[in-house]
Amino acid sequence: MTQLLLTDISKLYRISTQGEAFKKGTDMADAAMLESAYVYIVDDTIKAVGSMATLQPRAYRGAERIDCKGKLVLPGFVDSHTHLVFPKTREQEFVYRLKGMSYEEIARKGGGILNSAKSLAHISEEQLLEETIERAKEIMGFGTTTVEIKSGYGLTVESELKLLRVANALKEHVPLNIKTTFLGAHAIPANYKNDRQQYIDLVCDVMLPQVVDQNLAEFIDVFCDEGFFTVEETEYIIKKGAKYGLGAKIHANELAFSGGVQVGVKCNAISVDHLERSGPDEIEALVGSTTVPTLLPSVAYFLGIDYGPAREMMEAGLPVTLATDYNPGSSPGGSMPFVMSLACTHMNMLPEEALCASTLNGAWALRMSEKVGSIEPGKQADLVVTQPLDSFARIPYSYASNLIDRVMIKGEWV
Repeated sequence: MTQLLLTDISKLYRISTQGEAFKKGTDMADAAMLESAYVYIVDDTIKAVGSMATLQPRAYRGAERIDCKGKLVLPGFVDSHTHLVFPKTREQEFVYRLKGMSYEEIARKGGGILNSAKSLAHISEEQLLEETIERAKEIMGFGTTTVEIKSGYGLTVESELKLLRVANALKEHVPLNIKTTFLGAHAIPANYKNDRQQYIDLVCDVMLPQVVDQNLAEFIDVFCDEGFFTVEETEYIIKKGAKYGLGAKIHANELAFSGGVQVGVKCNAISVDHLERSGPDEIEALVGSTTVPTLLPSVAYFLGIDYGPAREMMEAGLPVTLATDYNPGSSPGGSMPFVMSLACTHMNMLPEEALCASTLNGAWALRMSEKVGSIEPGKQADLVVTQPLDSFARIPYSYASNLIDRVMIKGEWV
């Protein structure tokens, strides 16, 4: 049995104290911060949390004591939307955009998702895993302890399965908590452009059964947007996934007011993600539903498009979530602290709101909030220890600095 006692924590951001599955609206600003605190951990589980004034050292005599004087302790960040497994960076498309081409124009020229799919066919599973391990280590260094990984850069049966096999194999090489999502419906391959339904049938009747039989994914996703999949196609695919027990997560409203939010709510999707193009109708659809809005501000930053209406969503009482969308085309980076900074500077979120959106609410978007996302007894010991700081606001304020000192996953320093 391993026992750790983190003591003299300057500020402990617990996020929750009552076992909430998520926080919404104005409640997101309450990070349940405790000054001069301690955390007691046994093996991989948080056993006790409290004020140093109430600490009884004799009760923890066998524990290794770790002095956190002047430091902050936060829940490990939960990145609930990524494409961490991909075959090649696409900096040439970055240059194309700088020369004036739009994301849609690049896609029509065979770039974007189709470009990555072409590259994937020529990379071995071993090399793909090796590159993904490096990216996984990178995001852990930024404080991410839980990550969702989508397929979607394969668009053939074998390549989609390859992506998901690598995402699952990653669990054997890094301690991250990993959830996987089948995104065969990420784009229509060029050779199916004149018969969309044939590709949709391939996704639903060939890929999906194999994904489920091999236990490769827990969720299914569809890119419901202009130039990709229609509302009707999205509903059809999501319902097919539901028959196999896969929860739905939808790429919605990145490029247009696509109806993706509304169909997500209709299909009881766990989350609708992106939402750069969202207004009163989308917010109204989400109010009263169980579908979580997940915003990806680094996509808006990188593509130069509108940011999602986080403040309006919170004012409507919604549980906003933040994620990186780490991918080679529209968000080539996995720093949750940077995402939180963008949320503060471009989406009018307070630092504590951004922290809640990146921890507990992210966990809820993966249906993991009973296990991760807050610092409470009984939860997994996934923690971020910062360098000496006065408050969490310093993290999004100093957006170009990595102010994280140590990261713990499942009770182990990484």
